[in-house]
Amino acid sequence: MNILFISHKFYPDIGGIEVNSELLANQFKALGANIKLVTWSNNLGDKKFEYEVIRKPSLRKLLILFKWSDLIFENNPTIRLSWLNILFRKPRVVAVLTWIKNNNSEVTFVDLLKKKWVNNATQVIAISEAIKRDTSKKAVVIGNPYRSELFKSNIDRNLRVKDFLFLGRLVSDKGADMCIELIYQLKSIYNIECNLSIIGEGPEMETLKNNAKKYKLEKNIQFLGFLKGQKLVNELNQHKYILVPSRWEEPFGNVALEGMACGCIPIVSDGGGLPDAVGEAGILFKRNSVQDLTDKTYELLTNTNQQKYLLDNTEAHLANHSENKVGQRYFDVIVKAYNS
Repeated sequence: MNILFISHKFYPDIGGIEVNSELLANQFKALGANIKLVTWSNNLGDKKFEYEVIRKPSLRKLLILFKWSDLIFENNPTIRLSWLNILFRKPRVVAVLTWIKNNNSEVTFVDLLKKKWVNNATQVIAISEAIKRDTSKKAVVIGNPYRSELFKSNIDRNLRVKDFLFLGRLVSDKGADMCIELIYQLKSIYNIECNLSIIGEGPEMETLKNNAKKYKLEKNIQFLGFLKGQKLVNELNQHKYILVPSRWEEPFGNVALEGMACGCIPIVSDGGGLPDAVGEAGILFKRNSVQDLTDKTYELLTNTNQQKYLLDNTEAHLANHSENKVGQRYFDVIVKAYNS
C-alpha cells in the first residue's frame, strides 16, 4: 500500500505533532507500507529516514504524489496539503491531535471548514474522548504513543530523593503556579515538607520565582530550565510524582505518559484528554482548583495502598501507548479505509 503521509510540521521542528508523525511513519513503514511524507517544515536536520520526506512541495510535485498514492493519511487536518484529494478521491484517514478552534475557544469559519473536511474523510482518529466529542462522532479514539526507548524508569522508587516535578512551558495556562501553591499548602496546613522541581522556560519564570520567595520556599523549589533527551529522563527518574495542573484543557497529555514511564505517579487536572492520558494509573483533580489539588495530593501521600494501586496499573497502561501498539491500531484503521 502506498501511503501519502501528510504532516504540517515534521523533524527537525520540535513539538508533539512532529514527534507523533515520526513515530507513526516509522511504524507504518515497519508494517510494510510504502511511505512518502510531505510537510511544510523546510529544515533538513541530521536524521535519515527509511522513506522519502518532501518539504514544501510544489503543486506539480503534489499532483505526482497524489497520483502515486493508494491512501492519504493526514496527521492532523492539513487542507493546504490535502485539498487535491477533491480531484483524486483516494481513501483518506485524518487523525485529529488538537482542538479545532482558536485559543479563546471560538470556532471560526476556517475551523468549521476544517471540521467538515475531517468528517468527510473515510475514517477519523481522535487522540482522546474529549477531542472526539469536539470534532467527530465517527472517530475512533486512539491515544498518543510515547518514546518508550527514551522514557523509562532506571531508578528504584524507594531510592528517589525528590518529590514533585512540573514539566512544561512556563505560561499561566499550564498552571506551574499551582504547583508552588501546593507545596505551600502541604507545608502550612499539614506540616508536610516537600520539594518541587520546575523544568521549562517561558514568560512566567520571574513570577514563579517571586511566588517561591513570597512563600519562603526558595529551599524547596528548584528551577532547572529547559531539559531534553537523556538529561530530562534522568531528572524525571529522581522524582516520585509528576504534576500536570493545566488550566487549559489539554488535547491529550504526553508529558504525563513520559513521567509515568520514568516511574512517577501523575497528578493531573481533569480537563480535556488528561484523564485518557493517565487512565487508572494517575490521580485527577478538579481543573483550576488548588484546594482540590491539595486535598487529592495529601490523600495520595498518606495512602500507600492508593500509591500501590496506581503503580500496579502503570505497566498495562503504558503498554497500550507503546509505539508498536498505537502504530498497529492506526494501521488497522488505515487498512479498513483502504478496503472500504
